[in-house]
Amino acid sequence: MISEVHLKTKYIDSEGNKECGSHYSLAKQIARNTATQNRIAYLRSFSMNRQQIDALVKQMNIDTAKGQVDARVQQIVVRLLGDLFQAIEDLDIQPSEVWKGLEYFTDAGQANELGLLAAGLGLEHYLDLRADEADAKAGVAGGTPRTIEGPLYVAGAPETVGFARMDDGTETGKIDTLIIEGTVTDTDGKIIENAKVEIWHANSLGNYSFFDKSQSDFNLRRSILTDADGKYVALTTMPVGYGCPPEGTTQALLNKLGRHGNRPSHVHYFVSAPGFRKLTTQFNIEGDEYLWDDFAFATRDGLVATAVDVTDPVEIQRRGLDHAFKHITFNIELVKDAAAAPSTEVERRRASA
Repeated sequence: MISEVHLKTKYIDSEGNKECGSHYSLAKQIARNTATQNRIAYLRSFSMNRQQIDALVKQMNIDTAKGQVDARVQQIVVRLLGDLFQAIEDLDIQPSEVWKGLEYFTDAGQANELGLLAAGLGLEHYLDLRADEADAKAGVAGGTPRTIEGPLYVAGAPETVGFARMDDGTETGKIDTLIIEGTVTDTDGKIIENAKVEIWHANSLGNYSFFDKSQSDFNLRRSILTDADGKYVALTTMPVGYGCPPEGTTQALLNKLGRHGNRPSHVHYFVSAPGFRKLTTQFNIEGDEYLWDDFAFATRDGLVATAVDVTDPVEIQRRGLDHAFKHITFNIELVKDAAAAPSTEVERRRASA
């Protein structure tokens, strides 16, 4: 390989003058280009196959163990590292890109957006699809479809029987009143009394209480136990769709992927009862422009609700209101516990007021 020293000797020292500087500069650039090409060729030649990667990961993360090992954690870490190293090889991911990725996850964690990211990249929906498949293999069928929980549940909402008013009145007159009601039954249509129906949704600005400190505690969050007829009724306000924080880490990544970060108007549910499998679900509201373009992939067949305008004075009076309102019926079917079925309880960190 031609070195810069050789070039200086050839084009300056041997000629004894500086008139060949342009020749020297050209040759110097050629040498640099050659060095770069050789380095690229070397890097491309330095690659590991999967067997070598797995051996390296084992050497660093299994063979070095001296204390008690959590076998499940070790199994997962080793597999994920192997897949990551393979991706680095296959995609020629550069060190600066690796560190930018690590910095991204640091920023997302500090912004408390990892739960939002899990929904936006489809991870949470994928887990639902796997759960559906596991149910099918276990012979579990029927019931209201599951869908994602999202990151905004808060434990400890006020609990009532049969009926609850969910809003604190601060948006009265600013947004439509909504009544949600339904019946909880098993898959044979038998009513389930004292089923716990936990409901939460956003306000007119697309914000959730607890996370939005301007709202009162548990605004638009309630737990309703079904009455003797298996019914629940929630008096609340019409939720609106919303998007990811525009300057947040989730939206920043979605921008790189050419994707939007919007959700349609929706209402979240946990539904549970002794002897039945816990249901995590939500309904999205018909007519929203993002109904079937939900960035979190939560819309599913059977989970689309229609908000009906109610203007009949008799019905308005019967509901104890003095103005028109919107009405949604959302009935829920729970599936009985089965020994062979996988658990529907998901352990994860959740907010608690």
